[in-house]
Amino acid sequence: MKPWTLRPADDFHLSLRQRLTSLRRETGFVATLCRAAWWSLVRLYLFAFHRLEVHGRANLPNVAPFILVANHASHIDALTLSAGLPMSLCDRTSALAAGDTFFTHLSISVFAALALNALPIWRRQTKRDHLTPLRERLGERRSVYLIFPEGTRSRDGSMAAFKPGLGALVAGTEIPVVPCHIAGAHRAWPPSAPFPRPRKIALRIGQPIIFTDVENDPDGWRDIAARAESAVRALAPAQP
Repeated sequence: MKPWTLRPADDFHLSLRQRLTSLRRETGFVATLCRAAWWSLVRLYLFAFHRLEVHGRANLPNVAPFILVANHASHIDALTLSAGLPMSLCDRTSALAAGDTFFTHLSISVFAALALNALPIWRRQTKRDHLTPLRERLGERRSVYLIFPEGTRSRDGSMAAFKPGLGALVAGTEIPVVPCHIAGAHRAWPPSAPFPRPRKIALRIGQPIIFTDVENDPDGWRDIAARAESAVRALAPAQP
């Protein structure tokens, strides 16, 4: 039997502000309680106020790590994706969020880290600076990532092309990418509206895709982005 050893948390030496924005951030007891309470309230809100429907839960992998990718038209999208996951994954699930939006002010950073377990993406950094540690965390921590590869919210509800950053996380690995489509979120809370509206939202979860045979280089990343985008578009409901 391997001897038991005491290992300090990876973020033990960091200040509060550094810990909130660190990609090595670990979950503590308080964070777990906050996150479980937040997930419960969010689900109640989505099912009651937006009559959320979730289709295809059986397509979710049985164990982490894996990545959910979806179209992006509203701040409510990450909440909708998390509502499709089992509560047992709340501590392992992280939304990848723009650092210059969610991690520049302490109060917002505390909420993003404790409730959403969000991890920052700094747009000024290179792929190696932030995607390499995110790729390592995904496998080492058996995490679940919520990713919107368009890079920003759609202003008119239409879906834009996926950026290749997704590919740098999974190329050449057995980590499943699960395509999802969110319908109705733009009507429920468009970027132009200050508050959400009581509009119906539907989440469709597709079959996982694995990119073991794709090279971990720019060409491979673009191929993964294109294939994931096609899978998400295929889940969109037919227009009347």
